[in-house]
Formats: sequence, C-alpha cells, structure tokens
Amino acid sequence: MQTPRLKIGTRGSRLALAQAEETRRRLCEAHGFDPSEIEIVAITTTGDRIRDRPLNEIGGKGLFTKEIEEALQSGAVDLAVHSMKDMPARLPAHLVIEALLPREDARDALISPNCASISDLAPSCVVGSASVRRAAQLKRLRPDISVVNLRGNVETRLAKLDRGEVSATFLACARLIRLGLAHRITAPVPEDEMLPAVAQGAIGIEIRDNDKRMRDLLRAVNHGPTEIAVACERAFLATLDGSCRTPIAGHAIIDGAQLKFRGEALTLDGRMTFTAERSGALSDAQRLGRDAGEEVKAKGGKNLLDLE
Repeated sequence: MQTPRLKIGTRGSRLALAQAEETRRRLCEAHGFDPSEIEIVAITTTGDRIRDRPLNEIGGKGLFTKEIEEALQSGAVDLAVHSMKDMPARLPAHLVIEALLPREDARDALISPNCASISDLAPSCVVGSASVRRAAQLKRLRPDISVVNLRGNVETRLAKLDRGEVSATFLACARLIRLGLAHRITAPVPEDEMLPAVAQGAIGIEIRDNDKRMRDLLRAVNHGPTEIAVACERAFLATLDGSCRTPIAGHAIIDGAQLKFRGEALTLDGRMTFTAERSGALSDAQRLGRDAGEEVKAKGGKNLLDLE
C-alpha cells in the first residue's frame, strides 16, 4: 500500500522547525516512511508577528498556537508540533495532544558574560526576560534587580546580551540544547531557585480527536514517562486556570514507581509565593496535579491574577 502523505504544522522559528524535524524523523524510523512523504508546513502565528510587547499584554500563550490549530481543524495539516510550555491550559474543541516526545532538560539556563549564578549578578543590574514567571522568581531572589522585556528569537536575545543591553538573560536549557547552543549556557539554574515552567522541555503532537489514522501512527513515538509528568503539570496549570499573565511553575519527575511534583504560583512582584508538593502513583498523575493546584489556589486567593 502507498504510504499516505502527512503534513506537519509548526511555527517557522528555528526551534519549532527543529522540533518538527525531530517528529518527522521519529515517524519515519517507526513506520519506514521516506522523509519526502512527510511535509513540514511553517505557519506564522500572531505571537510571531507581534514582538514589541509582552505576551501578557496581547493575549497570552494562545497567540503562538491559534493559526496552527486553525490549520489542523480545517484539515490543512494532519498534525501540529508544539513546545508544550506554549500551550494554553485548555485546548480548542476536538483537538487533543496525542503524543509527547522524550523531554529535554527542563531547567532554566542563566546566560551571562561575567556571572555564574543569580547571586553573582551585580547589585541593581538590568536583566532581560520575556517571562513573567522568570521575572517574578528573580525578583523574589534579587529584589534589587531590574527586569526588562526581552522578546524575540534566541539569536535576537543573545545578540542583545552580547551588545551589553542587559547583564544577563534566561532561556530554557532545552531550547538551547535543541538549537546546538548548549555552549551558551553559563549555568543551569537550580530548581529551588527557579522552578521551570509547566511542561518546559517537552514537545507535544496535537491532532484532531477523531483522526484514528494519526492516533495509530503516533502511538509508536509517544514517550510514556514524559506523558505522565506533563499530564500532572498541565492538570496543575488547568486547575489554576493559568496563563502567561500569572507566574506559575511546576515540575514532575518519576522516581521509580512514584511521581513527585512541586508547583508554585507567585505574585508579579515576587514578594509572595504559594507552593504545593505531591507524590503518589504514576496512574494518579492528573489527580496529583489537580490537588496541588487546589492547594495553591486556596493559599493564594485573590493575590494571584487569574484565580479570581
């Protein structure tokens, strides 16, 4: 039988294209496809077009997925590949994340020409970041530091750092590793200082919920441990109704037969942090995340923007 041609929808950034290429490679290895039978379709999103304002001012995470998901719903593409940390807590109707690829290093990376840790940063220096989470976590640790918005692709941000516009910046370790830029990581930030974003380092594959063909094809490339951890983290995010307007972090790890999760939400100024930890059976991943989310919601109340 002739192998059906597949179309992968993705953003057009270097990272997004690298993730789509990894997805294509894994599908080819699993099913014997020729790479030419799987087309990668780059789609420009609203988030890609608007780069002069923080995401929390223009609509949030969904700006990086809206046009791609519209192409998926219309049948213009067969599957969509996303950085899972860009995905809103709730998906559009009739779309599902059907598979996750093996997770890369979930930690944040400090990038600085002369500082090896957050504590080494000069008093009252200027740090660049487009993430309200990282900004709040940094302000919690170093309230003397000024944080300025630093949007754009990885190369743009690194160029601004190299020109001395900021003293340091933070990016996901996973992003730099996948782009072959691991050498730019000054140091991974310990999770007790900067807990990662929910699903950071994970690549998700989204399909239409009634597409049995794609469901069957993706079963062979799904990474079970990543699926379990991300399910817990996203249940935490969904319980908090989280978006990029509220600083929310969460990370789950598998330790033998146990899943261990830690989550937190912060006020924008970093002065208040509300945390919860859970551990339990792998089969209880979503319940653990929801329970932790309910605890953080009860602790934070109206101090957290999106919990009202």
